Amino acid sequence: MNLPEQFKLKMENLLQEKANDFFQTYENSKASGLRINPLKVTMEDWSSLSPFNLVRVPFVETGFYFDPEIDQPGKHPYHAAGLYYIQEPSAMVVADVLRPSSDDTVLDLCAAPGGKTTQLAGFMQNKGLLVANEINPKRAKALSENVERMGIKNTVVLNETPDRLAQRFEGYFDKILVDAPCSGEGMFRKDEEAIAFWSEAHVEHCANQQRSILKSAYTMLKEGGILVYSTCTFSPEENEQSIEDFLSAYPDMELLPIEHKHGLTSGNPEWSKTKNRDLEKTARLWPQHLVGEGHFVAKLRKNGQSPIPRLKPIGKGPSKNELRDFIQFCEDTINTPISGPFFSFKQQLFSVPETCFDFAGLKVVRPGLHLGEFKKNRFEPNHSLALALTETEARHTYSLSLDTDCWQRFLRGETLSSNGDRGWILLTLNGFPLGWGKESKGTIKNFYPKGLRIF
Repeated sequence: MNLPEQFKLKMENLLQEKANDFFQTYENSKASGLRINPLKVTMEDWSSLSPFNLVRVPFVETGFYFDPEIDQPGKHPYHAAGLYYIQEPSAMVVADVLRPSSDDTVLDLCAAPGGKTTQLAGFMQNKGLLVANEINPKRAKALSENVERMGIKNTVVLNETPDRLAQRFEGYFDKILVDAPCSGEGMFRKDEEAIAFWSEAHVEHCANQQRSILKSAYTMLKEGGILVYSTCTFSPEENEQSIEDFLSAYPDMELLPIEHKHGLTSGNPEWSKTKNRDLEKTARLWPQHLVGEGHFVAKLRKNGQSPIPRLKPIGKGPSKNELRDFIQFCEDTINTPISGPFFSFKQQLFSVPETCFDFAGLKVVRPGLHLGEFKKNRFEPNHSLALALTETEARHTYSLSLDTDCWQRFLRGETLSSNGDRGWILLTLNGFPLGWGKESKGTIKNFYPKGLRIF
């Protein structure tokens, strides 16, 4: 691998006699992993369902390694059903360190493409409130699509800058994840573009950007709240030194220990300016110590006071006629009632988390679970609702099997045949929802989204 000369010299200086072990990892293939979605399937059930040759990731309970030369889980219909998320194994550690609960208000500040967001939602069991923000509009769209695929109900996706959010959400969040934009040194085996883009100037630019993002995160964190900071780089300027500067700027922030096991090692105080021994509580993931790429993680608690936030509650709900059409759809199609709060915008209906805030003035990509669209005197369900349901929650289902090509035909958008005339039906694969169809006189019209279809 053609590593930048300046990078090699820097790592030789940092690691000294251990540098050879580090550089030798570039002769190995990148690690590939997937993480089970607990909103869809239990680990016990997955052990009997899995069609792949998997090996457990030791440092994350729901993580597995796979060999891309043997298996292609991204092309399997279980991926379309949201049973798992394909994710670099070391990246799985970050959300595991934060571990929000079902009653938390959580912010994933730099969230795209959604690996850590979807993992946080799994810990929260679709309860509480999870705000996933991404500053880049295209990446925010990809984030929203992954939230949809995983059947997540409690998440609002925003496309804002950290400083604008800080003006709105001062002292609002119980837990915040800052997976900061970085120089990407830890992903060189995975991403050749990161190698081409690397320079010392880029490292310095990223470090400055990270300090600005952390300032916004501090503003939005409640008293007693937990902040997890992470990068996928080896650079001390972006890791130990970013945290060192953050602690200096905000003395009421306290570093909390992260367990160093299964190859995780401590951060290095010697690489900081003040040699702060507390930095040993942070964690580094090195490719020479575990099967995965490079990462850095720090966990902090805010001990100082924050103002009590006063946000307006969620705004506009559906009209009486719209609500009537939706209730009629639910009575015809769904066994379990869908309760609000609801948010209605341009004929689109969303179910939002119970404690959701008013969206006025925010760039909202996904305001909760997209239930569907109001048409003339009727309601048409959205694909998001299909993936958020279980098989037993749908009044009418049509079962597809891996043993036939029906699932492929459905994912291609083809019409299927049946013996019924039941209206809206949920098509499932081995009990897991894939999408909607509308059954009329023995024909199932396909409502699988065109942008997701396979060809």
